[in-house]
Amino acid sequence: MNSHDVWNRFPFSLNVCAVLALVVSGCSTAANETKNIPAVSQDLTDAAIERYIRTHPEVIMQSLQAMETKRQAELQERQKSNLATKQQELLHDPASPVSGNLRGEITLVEFYDYRCGYCKKAAQAVTDLQKDDPRVRVVYKDFPILGEPSELAAKAALASQAQGKHQAFHEALFASHADMTKEEILKIAVGVGLDAKRLEADMANPQWQAVIEKNRALAQDLGISGTPGFIVGNELVPGMLDLNGLKELIVRAGQGR
Repeated sequence: MNSHDVWNRFPFSLNVCAVLALVVSGCSTAANETKNIPAVSQDLTDAAIERYIRTHPEVIMQSLQAMETKRQAELQERQKSNLATKQQELLHDPASPVSGNLRGEITLVEFYDYRCGYCKKAAQAVTDLQKDDPRVRVVYKDFPILGEPSELAAKAALASQAQGKHQAFHEALFASHADMTKEEILKIAVGVGLDAKRLEADMANPQWQAVIEKNRALAQDLGISGTPGFIVGNELVPGMLDLNGLKELIVRAGQGR
């Protein structure tokens, strides 16, 4: 995309508001020429600014890039700060299922959706990581973002903790390629030894919706908008990681201890 394309995609009023602050130094000549014009001639001032930008269209691209770089830097700084202040919620929320070494020195937190294809691909790697590295403790954050079936699966997984089979059920849900209807979820539950009738009753407990909403609020605070999302210490990695990627994340966490 060239600078003229960018110009055509953004109305002049938006360009003036968003770009003027960043290019004021470049526009100083035009501004000096017009700063003493009476207020009734504001249109002439606007015209002078527009004329400058139209004759220097590269300013738009440079300014938009600078704005995006600044936005990303602010997001990362806010994310880093929130990660530091949200450690208790991330690591020790009693409503969040935990697996691996419950006293492990390094904790991996995962935000996921049972219907997310990338989460399904990462699920085996998370399981294998726990087998390969006895230091690792895993905290599961149900973050259903793909509609009502995802919420239903999340509630079922959370409710399965009462029967002590969350891990097996969690892995079976990810291994399944069936639609997450209640019937299919209960069928998967039976396959791992859960009492389906008890699970169905436990799923109706409103506390699971509260857990999901709490996880959503936490995800928003951390800037997590998709799944999966992995956190170790103060490092957040959005998107799928394979086993090697997870191990590298753990190594970095260990080096920072």
